Amino acid sequence: MDELLQEFLTETNEGLGYLDVELVKLEQNPNDPDILSNIFRLMHTIKGTCGFLGLPRLEAVAHAGENVLGKVRDGDVEVSAALVSIVLECLDRIRSILSTLEETEAEPAGDDSELIARLDTVAEGWDAEQLAQPVNVENLETSSDTSSDDVPAEDSLVTTAGYEPTDEEITGDAAGEDPQEDEEAKNVVDMTRSTDATSPAAQEPATSERDGSENNQHRESSVANQSIRVNVELLENLMTMVSELVLNRNQLLQILRTHKDSDFAAPLQRLNHVVSELQEGVMKTRMQPIGNAWAKLPRIVRDLSQDMHKKIDLQMKGADTELDRQVLELIKDPLTHMVRNSADHGLETTEGRRAAGKPEIGTIVLNAYHEGGHIIIQISDDGRGLNTDKIKEKALANGLTTEAELANMNEQQIMQFIFKPGFSTAQEVTAVSGRGVGMDVVRSNIEKIGGNVELTSKYGKGTSFTIKIPLTLAIVSALIVESASERFAIPQLAVIELVRASANSDHSIERINDTPVLRLRNRLLPLVNLSELLKLEREEDANEKDQFIVVAKVGTYTFGIIVDRVFDTEEIVVKPVAPILRNITLFSGNTILGDGSVVMILDPNGIAGETGELTVTEGLEEMSEQKAAKTDESMAMLLFKAGSEAPKAVPLGLVARLEEIDRGSIETSGSQPVVQYRGQLMPLITMDPRQSLEGTGRQPVLVFTDRNRSMGLVVDSILDIVEEPLKIELGGEHEGYIGSATIAGKATDIIDTGYFLTKAYSDWFHVESKPESSSSASRILLVDDSPFFRNLLSPLLSSAGYHVTTVGGADAALELCEAGEDFDLILSDIEMPGMSGFEFAEAVRANRWAETPLVALSGHASPNDFARGRAAGFSDYVTKFDRAGLLTSLNETLSSMRGAA
Repeated sequence: MDELLQEFLTETNEGLGYLDVELVKLEQNPNDPDILSNIFRLMHTIKGTCGFLGLPRLEAVAHAGENVLGKVRDGDVEVSAALVSIVLECLDRIRSILSTLEETEAEPAGDDSELIARLDTVAEGWDAEQLAQPVNVENLETSSDTSSDDVPAEDSLVTTAGYEPTDEEITGDAAGEDPQEDEEAKNVVDMTRSTDATSPAAQEPATSERDGSENNQHRESSVANQSIRVNVELLENLMTMVSELVLNRNQLLQILRTHKDSDFAAPLQRLNHVVSELQEGVMKTRMQPIGNAWAKLPRIVRDLSQDMHKKIDLQMKGADTELDRQVLELIKDPLTHMVRNSADHGLETTEGRRAAGKPEIGTIVLNAYHEGGHIIIQISDDGRGLNTDKIKEKALANGLTTEAELANMNEQQIMQFIFKPGFSTAQEVTAVSGRGVGMDVVRSNIEKIGGNVELTSKYGKGTSFTIKIPLTLAIVSALIVESASERFAIPQLAVIELVRASANSDHSIERINDTPVLRLRNRLLPLVNLSELLKLEREEDANEKDQFIVVAKVGTYTFGIIVDRVFDTEEIVVKPVAPILRNITLFSGNTILGDGSVVMILDPNGIAGETGELTVTEGLEEMSEQKAAKTDESMAMLLFKAGSEAPKAVPLGLVARLEEIDRGSIETSGSQPVVQYRGQLMPLITMDPRQSLEGTGRQPVLVFTDRNRSMGLVVDSILDIVEEPLKIELGGEHEGYIGSATIAGKATDIIDTGYFLTKAYSDWFHVESKPESSSSASRILLVDDSPFFRNLLSPLLSSAGYHVTTVGGADAALELCEAGEDFDLILSDIEMPGMSGFEFAEAVRANRWAETPLVALSGHASPNDFARGRAAGFSDYVTKFDRAGLLTSLNETLSSMRGAA
């Protein structure tokens, strides 16, 4: 089912259930304006969404029900039991249509004119009691409170029922019969009407009504029943039980490894798959969008911008990225603190930004996304950045370092001082902590959940924090290692790679100032011996054996952990450490392995913190690398073979991906070989035009990507990735080559990437981004209280080239105005809780947005509605379901504004 339709069915069925309850409350409290307002707004939303989705039958029924509620709200019609009944009948008809819509994904045909006519009659002021059964014109004319002067008799025949009443349809009230006979007569009339109907479609609504509540329950939307509310404690208990089940699964698999020929092999493998699926399913129930942790940030930033007289634009991307609710709760406070710091001390004042040549509005960007089973959260601003000179002064004043140590540190290491307790470069104390105050707590809280924080900053340009955290804390993937005959688990979140070091291998452990280091890809990697760090007794000849190095990364710090053996990765259940061990930062918990043994889980953050001397070693090496990069202009190059045996090279930074494609999947478009790649056709370019791509097997391809286009360069094999100074020694004499250089000790041809890109797309370097004119440069603010309608309309506007910002009500929109936001056009719903669209328009015309064009969105389209909208300040008035008309109105309104300017 289309995702949009499914969301519509879910929201509408939830709304109908809510309306059932609220209508009963309204019957008991007919003078409660809040209940009535909620009912009307829900019905209005249902009607508007039906129209936008192109569901005319649903829209017509909902519109008739809305008209009745509108008259009640305006005081023209009184609430009665009969009125509530006929509105509930309207809701039942909507449910019936929705049920078929869900089954067939298409709105069913049918005739609702009789129901709509009765609803319209009630809206005209007729007594609803008379319309709970087929209409008798004489009854309406004689018993209605409405005088004949107000409602002409000749009009009543047409507007009350929509069909001509016959003598047989006159009910018991007019004939003086008893109630039981009345019901029998009503049934006879209904049967007669269904018999007279000429099409099955016409019979469907009446049949649905006659079936009663049992049929309605049977046909109630299954989409609406796909979500339920569950107590969080129940989910926690379920997760605990699944964790224990995972432990038992691991133990059984361990037994199976030692008894591979066991009769239990097949069922245990099946059990393994079932437990894995169960684990994944339970994990999904705990997942929540990270946007829940961001909910209060717009308000916080808005208040800060007012208190500090700054203009701040808070942008939140990837709010729908999901992570475990336990992790979500633990990162709320750190995220809030970091955003407050960015707003308070990261961004300059309006005057300061103007003096620095920056836009007056400062930007804070939150971005979240999944990467390799982890969650990455970035908090960045375009403010003043970190001043390393001030950080040095503060670090020296606080006794955190010495002049000699600072001389050997690069800027990145100097910036790490802001994570020290009590460290701050703020010149004054404010209600909001200065950048650095409390950052030690932020890092500590993130590291407690197995995450880490990276910091990058450029003075005068801005600062960016990157947080890497696990998806969940209950069950994690870990690498099992051994040191001094003791096994440990290292969370894979921090593991980069494994290296085997021995005297006869390419990698050997060296020592600089008694500190072990590993030369890895022309870089010295500081090492820590796990057995020495934990003070474990080793065998005398242990140092002569081959050793394994687990390369780990904590923030920007990369180091190696020396262990004796490496086993395998395993899904482990994290158990908290005993209270006596809580102060030992080297451990983050313990777990039970498949063989039943209990092992400690190492904390890479704690290991890095215990090896302070390694930081200086890393700093020396990084600084020497930076100097070498400045003098020798080192560049990472990808070496490969194509055509001839001579190696060829291309700057690694230009290559998006290395792929191996199946030759059988290569197609031809015109004379160009192409392959389907990530949802689109990607042209394949060969370095030798005579090379054939026919046959079977895998074909290595270098993928180059820019904007939304990709090109694949066909090669024979990938040789290596090296980082060396690039010095072109010979000029290129052939097309497609820049020249030749000595790389990895061999003469290597450097290819001209641009030459091959233009062979795939002749205009590769001439493609401009969408011109910043007309709608593409226009920022639109969409104000609507329905999340579904916002989600429905926003993609439509975005696809038309507009930059769309959405808010859920007039108050939120006015907060943007106070925060200094500006838009080219405001698109606002009329029926909203609290401040209506008309009141919002009047407020806009009285503030600094007074000249911003306003376009109204509503389900009402009468001339009176248009007139009221224009009087309130709207430039145009568009019905919600008229998509083409909406885009036309936006284009014309913006064009006229530009013409006037």
